Amino acid sequence: MIAANPVGLGAESVGVRVDGAALLTDVTLGFAPGRTTGLLGPNGAGKTTLLRALAGLRRPQTGRVLLDGGDLYALSVRRRARQVAFMEQQADTALPLTARQVIDLGRTPHRGRWPVPAGSAAAHEQSVLAEAVAATDVGGLLDRTWSSLSGGERQRVQLARALVQEPAVLLLDEPTNHLDLRYQLGFLETVRGLGITTVAALHDLELAAAYCNEVAVLLDGRLVAHGPTSEVLTSSTIAHAYGVDATVERHPRHDRPHIRWNGLLPERTES
Repeated sequence: MIAANPVGLGAESVGVRVDGAALLTDVTLGFAPGRTTGLLGPNGAGKTTLLRALAGLRRPQTGRVLLDGGDLYALSVRRRARQVAFMEQQADTALPLTARQVIDLGRTPHRGRWPVPAGSAAAHEQSVLAEAVAATDVGGLLDRTWSSLSGGERQRVQLARALVQEPAVLLLDEPTNHLDLRYQLGFLETVRGLGITTVAALHDLELAAAYCNEVAVLLDGRLVAHGPTSEVLTSSTIAHAYGVDATVERHPRHDRPHIRWNGLLPERTES
């Protein structure tokens, strides 16, 4: 199996400041094991900052990040990487790596100083790599260099790299960027089917409605809503967070929220 047993993840009064500016303020929320949560909000809302804090890459100045009930930042970098995989919005390298080598980097937290010996350990490595390649449909890309891949192909290779970490938690920052519609749907179908605790920053609210068990909405670095998608993704929440007039209806075939855009609302002004 690619995935480890899923675990809970949470933020407890998390605050992040950079150069005196508050990027996150008193954010508290939990992500249940094995469920997919969409992290929503306009540009600059704090989605990437929160994901990086949850991934162990940006230590909050206040509050704690909890992994399976314990402090994430009390773990070594290697132990964090064995539990949490983070797929960034933009990934690049100047090294002449092939897609196969990029994916193989995901196994680094599980390896020691010496090559994996023959036997059950080596067989497990090969099985995990094969599963990740099949799940992301990148078999035809393995021998191509990273620089030759399109944006969408890079996204799929990066997901494969994250999956070979065998994470209990998967964090995704705008994972459907650069993907065409078929691969957007296929990507999220794959992620949802893994059974991993997943948090995905998304701009497309229809995709969030279709594939997320829950959504959390950020605005100006604060959490303004969190809960089951059908309860949170409402006209009033969309108006408050995005400044857009929308009608939210039930999809006639799937009984999930379906959004009809009516137009822009007047811009919010600071009080």
